[in-house]
Amino acid sequence: MHDLLPKAAALGAALIARNETLAVAESSSGGLVSAALLSVPGASAYVLGGAVVYTATARSALLGIDDGAMAGVRSASEGYARLLARTVRARHGATWGLAETGAAGPIGNRYGDAAGHTCLAVSGPVELFATLETGSADRVANMRAFAGGLLDLLGDALAEGR
Repeated sequence: MHDLLPKAAALGAALIARNETLAVAESSSGGLVSAALLSVPGASAYVLGGAVVYTATARSALLGIDDGAMAGVRSASEGYARLLARTVRARHGATWGLAETGAAGPIGNRYGDAAGHTCLAVSGPVELFATLETGSADRVANMRAFAGGLLDLLGDALAEGR
């Protein structure tokens, strides 16, 4: 987690300077994105909340995304990450919504994605999404890589949305 903290601190400072807020929906990163962002003193100025959305039950209960909204959308896809980011942003009234969904490992997921696969999305004044493939089956290393990738994507969005 220590590699995530400098990124989170820089992003937190940028969000405070811009008077912007965020909310996070993460899956296979298991809360590491939120933990990194919340480790920064003053995080309450920009983190409105979020959730670890690891199952369909959590998706429905925490974000209100039902089966109808999932029609034609596959989990662990860029489309699903976008849906999560947009929804968590709207539900929290945040400037930015962040989302991550993938397969940390040591095996792939039931959708055919290999371990080390994740899709990331940032929704706000700018929308960005990406797929990250680590090529590794190391669960913990993948979780850190996924969290770092989402923080990097937020940094890209902040730079683009100046």
